[in-house]
Amino acid sequence: MRRSLLIGALAGLCTTLSGMAQEPIVLENQAFRLELSADGRATSLTIEGRECLQGESIPFCTLTQNRPYDNENFLIFPAKPKVFPANRIEKDGDTLRVSFQDTYDTAVIALKMAGRYIGFSLERVDYRIESLGIKRKTEIDAFTLLQLPVARKEHFGEWLNVTWDAQDAVCVLGTDPKTRIDASEEPSRLTLWAGLEEGVGLLGGQGAALIACPTPDFLDSVKEVEEDYRLPRGVDSRRRADYRDSYYELRDFDLSNIDRHLAYAKAGGFKAVVVYYRDFAYTCGHFLWNEHFPDGVNTLKAICDRIRAAGMVPGFHIHYSKVSTDDPYIAGGKPERRLNYVANLLLTAPLLPDDTQMEVSAVPANLRWEEGRRLLQIDSELLSYEAVDGNRLIGLKRGLFGSTVAAYPAGSLLRQPDADDWPRFIRISQEGGLQEEIAARLADIYSTCGFQFLYFDGAEDVPAPYWYNVSRAQMAVYGALGDKPYYSEGALKSHFGWHILTRGNAFDLFPAAEIRTAMRRYTLRGAARNADDFTAVDFGWTGYFLPDSVQAGSQPDTYAYICSKAAAWDSPISQVADLAAFDAHPRTADNLEVIRRWECAKAGLSQEEKERMKDPDKEFILLDKVYEARLLPDRGSVRAYLFEREGKACLLYWDTRGEGSVTLNLPGKTVLRDLQGRRLAYRRKGALVTLQAGALKVLETSLTQDNLTQEFCNL
Repeated sequence: MRRSLLIGALAGLCTTLSGMAQEPIVLENQAFRLELSADGRATSLTIEGRECLQGESIPFCTLTQNRPYDNENFLIFPAKPKVFPANRIEKDGDTLRVSFQDTYDTAVIALKMAGRYIGFSLERVDYRIESLGIKRKTEIDAFTLLQLPVARKEHFGEWLNVTWDAQDAVCVLGTDPKTRIDASEEPSRLTLWAGLEEGVGLLGGQGAALIACPTPDFLDSVKEVEEDYRLPRGVDSRRRADYRDSYYELRDFDLSNIDRHLAYAKAGGFKAVVVYYRDFAYTCGHFLWNEHFPDGVNTLKAICDRIRAAGMVPGFHIHYSKVSTDDPYIAGGKPERRLNYVANLLLTAPLLPDDTQMEVSAVPANLRWEEGRRLLQIDSELLSYEAVDGNRLIGLKRGLFGSTVAAYPAGSLLRQPDADDWPRFIRISQEGGLQEEIAARLADIYSTCGFQFLYFDGAEDVPAPYWYNVSRAQMAVYGALGDKPYYSEGALKSHFGWHILTRGNAFDLFPAAEIRTAMRRYTLRGAARNADDFTAVDFGWTGYFLPDSVQAGSQPDTYAYICSKAAAWDSPISQVADLAAFDAHPRTADNLEVIRRWECAKAGLSQEEKERMKDPDKEFILLDKVYEARLLPDRGSVRAYLFEREGKACLLYWDTRGEGSVTLNLPGKTVLRDLQGRRLAYRRKGALVTLQAGALKVLETSLTQDNLTQEFCNL
């Protein structure tokens, strides 16, 4: 009897211990509760009791080897990347200890339990050596720090890695540029993922933060992460009152014409004026001053002082990750060796100074053949080639960009510099300190002139891995700045760059005649996607085009479409300056007035108005308020919007090419006004009304909209 009781008690104790071993690990703060099973899976993520995970659970962590490295494992598994899933997790104070199937590694993950997020970082990886078999500590090529199968909500911000709806938001956010952030998409769920790669860095404190909270609290949670990890303040920038403000981008400027530029910028209601470095520097890299800036940075500072005195923010548009071929880094007689290179070749025969062809061991498949990119570097010489003949490169041009022609023995290494798609530039390596040198020069110009806005152009001009080097190059510049920009824009977006590029990007100039098609295809799609990432897009760059015998060029309806859509998405526009075109265009004053009105009005628009204006197929004009309108076919050089105001059919009309007149059959009451609402005179002869067409005017009639349309279009 006593033996039976003892056996029963031992069995009960074992059951209790087994049950205790299977108790979930709970990580909880004021915003959410995360449960991890003892066998290494995430089983629950709740916000105020609402479950956010969906579907079959997956390992919370994984470890990847590019091939199996363990002596016994590579005898079992094939030679391809092998992912080892977590199969045990234990909590030890402020760390998680994670073990993996078929490996001897134990990852120690440090936890940061904050009020609005939980931080995860890989502290170290322990390895247990066992006597069974031939064992050594094996390499790790990649590590999944955390992954969660989250129910897909109405919105997915792919840039920020957040899924959200009106109620809740879940985000896996990198806390360092070296953390790789991504997501895999399925119809009903997303696997939000944070990982580390050996080539970038597995250890060193980089990690990720898990945010899960009611959506109204989401940006506050991101802000807390930014503050705790000393990241660029992306949230604060997005919350600035001037976040929507548009800018005027200078071209061909100097002290002699800056006041004319500022007059146009003021007329358009622009709150910022941006300087493009190519207008003051004839090289990129050393940024050597051109002849229009005889006093160098002092001249540029004087221009920025005038911008501020005019009540506008000075901005700086830069290239920062490449050097121009006329810069001393390339054309200084001894070309820089800290460039990025895309291909290597070996000489199989000596190359003499007079040779115009050379023999190489093999022609790499990735050797470039576009004009301007057929460039090679050997020691301190730059040369180019015209064609390939077997293993020979022929048509050599030697001693390019002032480099010295020399003789080279067989076995010498040739490397191909990474000339970008605009072959005036060579991309640089992100190793070796050249990026930091260039960043320091730009930061000196930025601080001396007192710039407050930054455009990171050419963000794509970095070597792989792009997810890291895009933001790494930007951080080299951002980190060198003293006073940080109010807001920044840029080209290619990386996850960490969300904190740096706080207003998305501009698009290259679209022709005025194609602006609606181009915006539907690109800008409006970008605006919708950026909104999922709590970010505006730049509805520019807008070019300025003169009317000719075929095209009407830039017109008030062009700007009404651009500005109304930008206002709908709480976004700025950007206008590229062209003084000669501004001076010559007959409708410049009207075009700038359209921009100014939208700039003044957009902060006060209701959400209902903005939602209506998002429709890409609808046109809107702004007079005393926003009106939905229809753009009528041109009548000669006269263009008009049809709209209704206070029950009256109205035309907003103008002459696209200058000054003219139009005669309409308008029986009944007719009132003509200018944009300020003042009545204007017109000629009437019976039912025929002759209207002077030139600057924008508003015609009010007692006709129906159909009748007014028929009369204007002569239907």
